[in-house]
Formats: sequence, C-alpha cells, structure tokens
Amino acid sequence: MNMFSALRAPREIVFGAGQRACLARIARQLGERVLVCTDARFAAEPVFAELMASLKDAGMAVEIEAGVLPDVPVQSCVASAERVRGFAPDVVVGIGGGSCIDHAKCVAILLAHGGEPQDYYGEFKVPGPVLPIIAVPTTAGTGSEVTPVAVLSDAERIMKVGISSPHIIPTAALCDPDLTASCPKSLTAIAGADALTHAIEAFSATRRVASAGMAQERVFIGKSAITDHFARLAIQTIFSSLERACTHGDDIEAREQVMLGALMAGLAFGTAGTAAAHAIQYPIGAVTHTAHGEGVACVLPYVMRFNLEADPEPLAEIGRMLGLPGSDEIALGNAAADAVARLFSAIGIPPTLEALGLPRDKLEWVGTQALGVSRLIDNNPRRIDAPAMAALLQAAYSGDRIRLQNAIA
Repeated sequence: MNMFSALRAPREIVFGAGQRACLARIARQLGERVLVCTDARFAAEPVFAELMASLKDAGMAVEIEAGVLPDVPVQSCVASAERVRGFAPDVVVGIGGGSCIDHAKCVAILLAHGGEPQDYYGEFKVPGPVLPIIAVPTTAGTGSEVTPVAVLSDAERIMKVGISSPHIIPTAALCDPDLTASCPKSLTAIAGADALTHAIEAFSATRRVASAGMAQERVFIGKSAITDHFARLAIQTIFSSLERACTHGDDIEAREQVMLGALMAGLAFGTAGTAAAHAIQYPIGAVTHTAHGEGVACVLPYVMRFNLEADPEPLAEIGRMLGLPGSDEIALGNAAADAVARLFSAIGIPPTLEALGLPRDKLEWVGTQALGVSRLIDNNPRRIDAPAMAALLQAAYSGDRIRLQNAIA
C-alpha cells in the first residue's frame, strides 16, 4: 500500500463558541498594525465593532477594508493593496465568508511581493512568505481559513481563477460557530453543501504513487491516509447536521457540527484537492452566475456515480459511514450518491443543471472548459475524455441517472 501522506495547515487553529475573543491576542503576537478585510454586511454587525475594539484595546493600529465584494474581483484586491500600502500592516485579518478570506490572501500577497494578481495565477507562483494572515470565517463552507487557495474573478477571463500556494495558508484560523448564527437558511445550505462536496471529492480523489518532492511539485496531491482522516470526520458531521442547521438556524449544536465539518473538509481538500465537480462548476458559474456551492453540489451525485466504475471503494465507504445497508461496493456507492442527492434536495439545492439555469446549448462549451481545468480533472479518480464529459453533463442536465449508467457501462 502506498502510505505517502502530507498535510498543509495553519500554524494554529482555534475552534469553539466564543473563541472570537482570542482574535486580539493572536493578532498581537504577529504585529502591531493590522489590516482587517470584511464586507459591508458584516462590518455593520455589532460583533464586528466588538472585535475591532478588542484589537484597539490591545494597542494595535487598525485599518478596515469593508468593501470586499462577492467572488473577489481582481481589481478590488489591487485597489485595496494600493490604498493600505502606506499604512504598512504587519498582519492581515480576513473576517467573513470565503470571499473575505480570499481577498485578504490576495492583498497579503500584493503587499509582500508587489505586482498584479495575474502574476500569481496557478500553482507555486507566489515566490515566498506573505504577510501573516488570520482567517475568521463567518460561514461554514469554503474552508478557505485553512487552505492554500484563493479564488478570484477576472473580468478579462470567462471563468474564475485561482492562486494556489502553501505561502497563502493562513497563519491562524479562528473558527467560532456563533459567528454563523446570522447566516440565512439559503447561505447555510449552499455553504454546507460546498463543504460536503469538498470532503467527498477529497476522499474519492485519485491516489498517486508517491515520488520524492511530489508535495513540492503539486499543491493538490490526491487522497492519502491523513487527508482521509479529515474527510471522514467532515462527511459524518456535515451529513448528520446540515439539514438541521438549515431548518433550525438557532440550533447552535448543529451549526457547531457543520462548521467543524467545513473546517475538516478544508484540511482534507487543501492537500488532497477537489476533482471533476469543481472543474465543471467553474464554467457553469460563469454562465449561470449561481453560487459556487450550489453548482458543485448540483453535479456531485452525478460525478459520484460516474466515478464508481474506476474506484468504487471510497464511495462504498461513504455509504458505510452513512449507515447504509449492503455489502456490494457498486450498490453501496450508488446508495451513497442517492443519499447525498436526497440531502441536497431537502436543503434546496437544484437537482439538475436545467433547474440550476444552465441553457442546454451551453453544455458543449461547459464540457470543453471543464476539461481545461487540468489540475482538477487530473485529480479525478476516473479519466474523463470529451465523450465521457458529454455523457456526464447530459445526465446532470436532465437528471437521467439511467442514461449516465448506460453511457459509462
């Protein structure tokens, strides 16, 4: 058995209700001047004012960038970096959803190394350490608080772009589930579905034969014993708690479990990587302008079924995690995909690409673009060529599970 494993993670992770009170002490260990990146909605919350007061009471100079935009337009990061360059922060704090944390990552790069965000697209393009980053998530989904990835939107490109580098893993992740209490049902659902997709794709990603230096050559290296450990915990906690967190927003125990699961999923996919569902979502999101988590969750059950032929064991294991009956691995894997689809339906995720709003005449373009996201397609356990991608997308568009099974038999 190939026992090679690796893990990329923050230096410090603090999790628990009320732990936001640690922010000032953590920040003060990293410097005296702090830039805080958040969005207008959270900046108006009383808890944000309390956190800023705690930083100032600790003797820190504080600069607030409260204009973070959804999907992190590249030029917004450039503008932020230029505006605060004279302030010369020692540490950058991202408070909010994944966009706020990714914005903080990009600004930390630009302040440390200059240039344009475009200089750092792809893997291992960041030349060295960036300003220390503290991530304080207020949603339970993206896992950005622990990952080496920042996702941006570039107006000159059709799809979102990514910066992938171990240098942009936050120094500290401060995860307080109380901060998710104000998330509406729809955001809780979309973020949680994204986290579950992270965990399942990391758990079922390809397993590579190790070579010396592989972790220095690839940001996403595929599944391993270490990433599987985190993915298992993520799948179990999210699956058991997400619907309850959506339907009973004041259930703090459910919110704690979903945030813990999202954190664990981030630790899993931050090293193992994601795969076909995420590759497909990039062009779908560009066409439909729907939320990332909604898109990946919509296609995940179809991707799971598609991958069964290549490697049924991880998907069958997911079925066993969920307490599903049976011993046949293919049947268990299909049952796991069905269970995921039922959960997503219960929390309002569209069941097909048609319901998501993708025009049928865009299927071929989506397939071509998705196949071009090689770092994710190559991480998928089953090889996907153009005919297979077409069959997968047609099934996901129509919801025709039988067609998918026949096409890949």
